[in-house]
Amino acid sequence: MTPFQYRLPAAARLAGLLVTLALPALVQAQAQNRTPLALPLWEIGGVGLAVSQQAYPGSSQRVNRGLVLPYLVYRGPLLRADRDTVGLRAYKSPTLELDVGFAAALGSKSDDTDVRRGMPDIGTLVEFGPRLKWNLADGPDPGRIRAEFALRGVYDISDSFSYKGISFEPRLIYETQLPGGWRLGTNAGLVMGNKRLGETFYGVAPQYATALRPAYAADGGRIAWRLGANVSREITPHLRFFGFARFDTVSGAANAGSPLVQRKGGATVGAGLVYSWVRSETLVSD
Repeated sequence: MTPFQYRLPAAARLAGLLVTLALPALVQAQAQNRTPLALPLWEIGGVGLAVSQQAYPGSSQRVNRGLVLPYLVYRGPLLRADRDTVGLRAYKSPTLELDVGFAAALGSKSDDTDVRRGMPDIGTLVEFGPRLKWNLADGPDPGRIRAEFALRGVYDISDSFSYKGISFEPRLIYETQLPGGWRLGTNAGLVMGNKRLGETFYGVAPQYATALRPAYAADGGRIAWRLGANVSREITPHLRFFGFARFDTVSGAANAGSPLVQRKGGATVGAGLVYSWVRSETLVSD
């Protein structure tokens, strides 16, 4: 969830490799006519969630958060606000979809992580940019396989929306319906960033160097490999449970040698409830 200064060719080759690996499944899959799911045009409510995450990929310390937020969904043909993104749907066909929108990641205070103590905080980061979705094939019924390629600028809300770099995240995703009304999604991919984003997470400027934290000039390239899964289920017509888990590893990443990297792998887990207080009587095919 990329114009790397000098790493773009590697990112482009990686995206091409993912597409090439997916082509056989696309060619061999037999098209199935599935009835599109009819959903309300808009919904208003609230969401409460609890999250436990690494302070940043490679950190040995965790950040625990509980949040209660307003919940808004709008499934218009152009303007979109849903669980995936907030923004504009620029193009949609049965195979391809292109949107431009936002994503966000919770930050952490440097004083909460021993190795970053005294350094600038990693604030709440907002990403903005285009994302291409490619429906590759129908998986085992009623599953579906798709690839996503998100290219986004990263900005820090806590620091007057200062620019923190550019991220590129290609993913392969499988989603299906399980018995009992459960929905399951799994994904595998990686996160890459330019030199500026590498510096945001892993750079140690000379003025912040200590005997245990030497100065380090971060590089652009792969930030982490990522595996994830999520589940959700409607408890009532207006109440839905969701849970998610993600594992990141920085093993072999561009900045694995940074003194701020203390642990190669780490998990993020979370769960919550979404309450839809009021919704549109108009239904649309999402």
